[in-house]
Formats: sequence, C-alpha cells, structure tokens
Amino acid sequence: MQQPDPSSPAAPAPADVIDVEQAEAALVEHYPRLVRLAYLVLPPRLGRHRRVLTAHSVAQRSLPRARTTSAPTGGDPGYGYVRLRVLRGALEAGLPLRRAAWPRRSQLPPLLPQVWGLRLFPKSGGADELALDQRLSALDGPARAAYVLRGLERLDEPAIRATLLAAGCAPGTVSTALVTAAAIGAEPALLASPEFDPCSLHARPTDLMRRRQHAKAAVAGLAALVVCGALLGLPGGGSWGPDGAAAPPYARNPAGQAALDPQKLTRVAPTAWESSARTDFSVWPARGPLTGDTALLRRALAVWARPGPSVRVSATPGTAAGAPPGPAQLLYAGGIDQARVVVLYDGLRVVRYAEPRDGTGGAALDFARVDGADAGLSGAVVLDRTDGNVRYLTAPWVTRASVHDLLEPGAKAQRLSRAADGTTAPFASPALAASCTSWNALALTDATGTRLTTDLGELVPARLTSGSPVAPHDSAPADWAATACSLAAARSHGVRSVNSWSYARQPLPEGNGTARWVCTRAETWQGGGPRTLALFRTPGASASVVAAKSQTAAACGARDPLVLAGVRWKSRSGVWYLVAAGSAKVGSVRAAGSTVAGNLLAVKVARGAEVSLTGRTAGGTEVATLR
Repeated sequence: MQQPDPSSPAAPAPADVIDVEQAEAALVEHYPRLVRLAYLVLPPRLGRHRRVLTAHSVAQRSLPRARTTSAPTGGDPGYGYVRLRVLRGALEAGLPLRRAAWPRRSQLPPLLPQVWGLRLFPKSGGADELALDQRLSALDGPARAAYVLRGLERLDEPAIRATLLAAGCAPGTVSTALVTAAAIGAEPALLASPEFDPCSLHARPTDLMRRRQHAKAAVAGLAALVVCGALLGLPGGGSWGPDGAAAPPYARNPAGQAALDPQKLTRVAPTAWESSARTDFSVWPARGPLTGDTALLRRALAVWARPGPSVRVSATPGTAAGAPPGPAQLLYAGGIDQARVVVLYDGLRVVRYAEPRDGTGGAALDFARVDGADAGLSGAVVLDRTDGNVRYLTAPWVTRASVHDLLEPGAKAQRLSRAADGTTAPFASPALAASCTSWNALALTDATGTRLTTDLGELVPARLTSGSPVAPHDSAPADWAATACSLAAARSHGVRSVNSWSYARQPLPEGNGTARWVCTRAETWQGGGPRTLALFRTPGASASVVAAKSQTAAACGARDPLVLAGVRWKSRSGVWYLVAAGSAKVGSVRAAGSTVAGNLLAVKVARGAEVSLTGRTAGGTEVATLR
C-alpha cells in the first residue's frame, strides 16, 4: 500500500456526519438560544409579533429530513448544523419579494406556530436595548448576522466569515458585513437581554370589539362580507399618522374621545402645591420644553389608549395597562437624551411615553401604580434610563437632591444638579447594575426634611425607612450600609417602600463576637406579595447572609411586628451551631430539644441535621420562623 507523503499538503478535514437524532437533540437543548439568534437576525420591519413567530418557525424547520453532512465546526456538529440552518432561514426571510421569482418559504408568514387572538412580544428592556435595536434595524441581514454571531455566539472573525459564506452570503457582502458590525458601539452583552428573548413573552389581545362584531356577523351568515370589509378597512402601509404607533380606534364615546384630546389635558398651575391640602402627583405642574407640542401629546395619548404591535408596553405588578378613563394630567413633556418623553397621571397611575427623537418607530409605554402616594412617595419620577444611568423629574416642593452610596456611608453625599424644570442630571442606577459593588440612593429634601429613596426598576423610586415596623422613620444612609445589597431582591416587583429593622444583636458562642440580625420588608403598591428577608451578619463579614425569606408572611410588618429566624453557623474552632434570634417580644425560643428564655438561642447541631425552630411571646402566642 502506498504511504502518504509527509511533505504533501494536509488533506481537508472530513465532513461531520449529522444524524437526525443528533440534530434534534442539539435543537431541543439550545432552542432558546437558536430562536434568539433568528429573532435578532430577522428584519425589524416585520414587527415584533411576526418576528417572534417567524423566529420559532425558522428554528423548528432547521432539522434535516435524513442523515446529512456538515463542514467541521470545531464544536458540537449537531449544534453547528442547526445554527447554520437557522441563520440561513433568517437571512432568507429578510430578502425582498421579487415578481420574477417564487418566494422562499422563510419569506412568507409562518404556517406554524400560529397564534389566534393574541399579539406576542418580548419583555421590554431599557434605553440601551432600544438604542441597540435601532442600530441593528439600520443594518442589512448579513451585518446583523455578523454582529449577533460575534456578540451572542462569541465567534471570531474567521469563524463568522466561514459561517456567513456557508449560509449563502457572497464574499463581498460578508466583508462589508464584518466591517459594518465592528462599527456598532453598543455592548454585545445586551444581546442576552429579555428585550431580545422571543421565548419569554408578553401577550396582548387583538382588537376585541372587532372580533366580537365578526363573530355576530358570522352567525348571521355574513362572514365572507365582514372578512372582506375588515381586510379593506385595515390601516395600510404601516406609516405614522397623527396617532403615531397607536392601533386603529375601536370605540367612540365622549369620555374616550376626551381622553385622546391633548387640549383637554389637565395642567396644574406652577404654585398650586403651595396652598393645596394634598401633596402628591395631583399638584405637580406641567413642565418641560415640549408641553406645547400638540402632535407629540396626541401621539402619547393615542398610544396609551391603543398601543400598536410595535409599541413596547410594560407595567409594574398589579398595575392595569388599559386606556385612561378620561382626560389625564400632564406632568412633563420634553427631550431627554435621544428620546422625546411624556409623563401623564390619571389619579391612579403614572404613565411614561417615549419615542426616539429622529422618528416615531420603537415607541415605549410604561405604567406604574401610585394610588395613595403621599409627599414621601411622590417626590420623583424616572424620566429615562440609559448607559447604566437614571434621570429623574423631581416634585416641585423638592429643594435639594443628592446621591449617597449606601455601601460607603462615611463618604460625602454628591450634590445632584437639577434644571429649572426639576429634571436631574443622570447618575448610576442600582436597578441596572449586574453586581453590588455600590448602591446609589437618591435623597430628596423639602421643607419637612430629607427622604431617602432608591431605584428598583420602577417609574417611581422606592422610599427607604428604618426602625420598628410599628413606627418606621426615614432612613439615614448608614442604616443600609450592611444590607443595601439585599435590595436587589426587590427589583421590578412594584415596590413602594422598604423598611430595615435591626431587631436583635446576638453574642456568638466561643467568644466569636456579636452578630447582628436585620429584617427588611418591601411593601408593594398592590398591597400583596411583600418581600421579607431575615439577614444575619457576623463581625467582620463583608455582607449579610439571608437566613430566611418570604413573599406571603405578615411577620416583620405593621400587622405582625414579630420575627424569628435561625441559621447554621460555624465557629472559628470548626463547631457547627444553630443560632437564632427573635424580636424583643419573643419570650422563649425552642430548637433541637432545647428551650431557652429570651429571644436568643445558640445550640450545637450536626451539619445538615433537620432542626425545627419555634418561639413564644410572654403571653404564650406561638411565633413561627419566617418562611
């Protein structure tokens, strides 16, 4: 047999053989990632609902019909094959239809999956995601694919070039796409945001009144005529009219029409708050340089009443996202960073409408419940979050604003500059931080004192208080120095206020110093679902340990100002203990067969042993552990 010549060029790597089962396993395992890739590569002009369905359709049609071969990818060959098929299908879906050629399957609306009666769209992100989505929408398909392969798949340039060529892109197109993608200044990590996750979706109904009319017409035997009329009556072209991104009107009544008229917006006088018996959003004046922009206000009201499929809608838990019941109150209209922003109030909710400065595509609508807000809860509203920063509009009674890093209580507060209309300069927001190396709080000062608040991802910052749940008081920055990072558990849950209660100090066994027990309770605007944590911190520890948590318990709150929690703790000598502490009114604690008087307990336990913990007040009322 002839031996190969060692000096001859290396033969090309053999192709990978892909079984249908292997490709199916890769598809099932990486399905969310593949659908996200397809969604990002698909052209935004399809609309978010169509993009979601097409992304799923492209991924589900990526399986081979029989055993096949694929060029070596250096990784899982099954995943490399289905990724290439998904990429090819997404690129084909973005090609324009031509009269001289039959359309490809990906260019047509997907047959499967189908959704009837609902509009689906991913969760809304922040201003960074909006800016990235706008940049990607300006690119062609290959450039979007190159950026996504680099940021989401972490491929280097040679691998990206080979993948795009295998997907059917011309060499010249690939070179241009690589240069264009490299010029995008956005952070590639944003591609992992929920904004671009077509597997985690919000759903809204289609036009309910029109569906009901069609059903009645079908019963009467006029289904065909109604369908034709509906098709002829659909708005065409997708262009922006006076109502911007709003869906077609479906009801006409005096209150509904008044709510859409910018001339009927309530505009409070600038000094009304000075003589009013109320100190809340109802006495905020209309501020901002665009309060006279009737076209902007009309678009904001129309989108509020009828958000179209391209509008990103978000609402804090327990907040209705429906149309205004009547004319709303205008709080602000102006240009913030790269957006035009309108803030409205209807007596129950604060609503923020935002659209890009250079157009009306990609509008966003955010709702936050604020019923029962007093001066301490209506001191500021978020105008914008971008590049990790937040910018507020402060209440007219606020005389000073400053920023404190709660993890550095000894540091000097940073004076926050404000414009004449009450808008603040941007500063780093903890709601957007991936780690807890700092935690900024906004201090608002008025004639009655200073209140500490923090951004938890809502339109209205949460108020920070300290002390017993029966009589909490406004916090000082030092009150949160050891527990500020626990506030991350309360992000985006509709929280109105968070109280920190240092309820016990416990001498640790074997002379290991004194531990501190703190209970934090986040109250929500909807009243239910409080977030309660019992935190344990040993001397010298850099952070507190979560000993117990609950989303339903009344403990640590005004209705049940009692708390009991325990945690396993290892002494410096290596001995394991169960240490537990209750609030001052806990008269005895029992665990591991031992009962001790008072609210503190420390008993030796085996590591991993199941131990029950209970307590009683001096009056005999049983106190359960927080859970």
